[in-house]
Amino acid sequence: MSRKLSRALLVVTALAATAVLAPSANAASFNLEGWGTQCGGTTGGGSATPVTVSSTSAFISAVQSSSASVVRVSGTITLSSLTKVASNKTIIGVGSGATITGHGLNVSNASNVIIRNLNFRNWADDAINVQYSTRVWIDHNSLSNGYDGAVDIKRASDCVTVSWNKFSSHDKTMLLGHSDSNGAEDRGKLRVSYHHNWFDGTNQRHPRVRFGNPVHVYNNYYGGVTSYGVASTEEAGVLVEGNYFENTRDPFHRGEGDSDPANLVARNNHFVSSGSGDQGGTVKAIPYSYTLDSASSVKSIVQSGAGTGKVS
Repeated sequence: MSRKLSRALLVVTALAATAVLAPSANAASFNLEGWGTQCGGTTGGGSATPVTVSSTSAFISAVQSSSASVVRVSGTITLSSLTKVASNKTIIGVGSGATITGHGLNVSNASNVIIRNLNFRNWADDAINVQYSTRVWIDHNSLSNGYDGAVDIKRASDCVTVSWNKFSSHDKTMLLGHSDSNGAEDRGKLRVSYHHNWFDGTNQRHPRVRFGNPVHVYNNYYGGVTSYGVASTEEAGVLVEGNYFENTRDPFHRGEGDSDPANLVARNNHFVSSGSGDQGGTVKAIPYSYTLDSASSVKSIVQSGAGTGKVS
């Protein structure tokens, strides 16, 4: 990389990790970054021999296997209920058309799970629900037209990265922490990185955060978000960094609904026909190194790289 951002700029409450400024749009990487690299890292099914599934029964059997598995999804899988995913799994779509519909995936009491390159449509509960789970990477999916959360992370989950996804035609996009009264479980957990996601005219929760600190929201493109972008509540600490906000009246704020306001630090964001946001307080240091694209380049980088059909 051509240069490093000043370490002084990256201090929040203590010395933070180094962000390396990408010199061009071509420098954006699809490799795992962020919190998913922590707690031992996220490798999913690793080097297990891939199995390709094209029926619902085969899909359920493969993702619930007790063995480390790489599950390649071909075509459309229609689920009749929220389907549990076991530990040590890579679930990846074949091509750009692999689709999960009807219901979504439940990563519950699991660890080391990767979900990539899938279209989620018309889910009846959550598209991806993560609870009591660690080391999860949710990457390069396209999610639209669902009932409740697109990607909800809760109940003491930790060390999660949500990257390069496209969200559209949806209301409650991403919840981090499900209840104001769950602090006993959630304090010290719910550490998540959200980067290079495309929020295309979605409404709210991008994300809505309780308790997690630090939560890192960087290099995302918010295009025409109708209600609000990021909300920090209930003791949370959220770093909102290097994002591109366009036609988004309320990019970020503290407090939401009945939830108390919490800490939010914003820096190096780019605003086009958008509000300036509300920030305050301090956020714990980011423990990992990461690549930071220039905020003014984020729209073109994310629009060309987010969603399905970009990885295999």
